[in-house]
Amino acid sequence: MKFLHGLAFVLVIIGGLNWLIFGLFQTELGTWIGGMDSPIARIIYVLVGLAAIYKLVMHKKMCRMCGPNQMGGQM
Repeated sequence: MKFLHGLAFVLVIIGGLNWLIFGLFQTELGTWIGGMDSPIARIIYVLVGLAAIYKLVMHKKMCRMCGPNQMGGQM
């Protein structure tokens, strides 16, 4: 489970950086790794999307700040 959490984190970061690159330069990482329709780019995009769904579903369970016995952001 820890490996999956770490992998999902890395993939979500890659997705976020892809959006940053797209916003700043109007290009995507997929174009740098063989074009948007290349099998490798499509696999990476699918993995990033699945990682985002995983993080969305598992966030409350995995997040220390969101756990049932936490004070949230209070100091």
